[in-house]
Amino acid sequence: MTTRANGDHRARHAPPSQERHQYYYASSSSSSASLKGCCCCLFLLFSFLALLVLAVVLVIVLAVKPKKPQFDLQQVGVQYMGISASDPATAAAAAAASAGAGAGAGSSPTSASLSLTIRMLFLAVNPNKVGIRYGESRFTVMYRGIPLGKASVPGFFQEAHSERQVVATIAVDRFNLLQADAADLIRDASLNDRVELRVLGDVGAKIRVLNIDSPGVQVSVNCAVVISPSKQSLTYKQCGFDGLRV
Repeated sequence: MTTRANGDHRARHAPPSQERHQYYYASSSSSSASLKGCCCCLFLLFSFLALLVLAVVLVIVLAVKPKKPQFDLQQVGVQYMGISASDPATAAAAAAASAGAGAGAGSSPTSASLSLTIRMLFLAVNPNKVGIRYGESRFTVMYRGIPLGKASVPGFFQEAHSERQVVATIAVDRFNLLQADAADLIRDASLNDRVELRVLGDVGAKIRVLNIDSPGVQVSVNCAVVISPSKQSLTYKQCGFDGLRV
């Protein structure tokens, strides 16, 4: 009786290897569930933080109502302008020739050099309730699509609801123009007494709120100016903005 009872008792217990397998399976299932729970918690936390940041940004934007800054060319002063042809004898012939007819290949100067110094006065207007930080601005003066010289304006900070004058000087020292461009320049200066230039530039700005700079915006300046070489003065100016780019 005792032997049979002990045998029955041993039969009811699972083998040790099966017990270890069940324990390992239960442990791995518990670890997997715990990992999934942690991932869900992290996802919810990051989602909450992203929504919180978005809400703060929207509140600031609605409170500040940012407007694009105004950057306009107010004055252009011609400090010096000089034009010289490589062959002075042909310069008069080129000046007397009409725009579409007249002189042949021999009557056009092979080259002409242009020296120019102009002073541009810009007016920066900040219509916002917060300050604006401007980056370095670069301007290029061009003649018939040919870049003659460049000028740069260092970055600066502008207070809210304020205006600030910014000065940029472009100096061109004996820039050589060849053949057709040289003939056009001599004709414009001598016959028409007007040299049309174009001033192009990019102005970068960031709105500062609570010591935090917003994403940068860029305004393109496009100005057409006409200079009288004989009077050494500006006779025409028209400026515009190509748009606002982020």
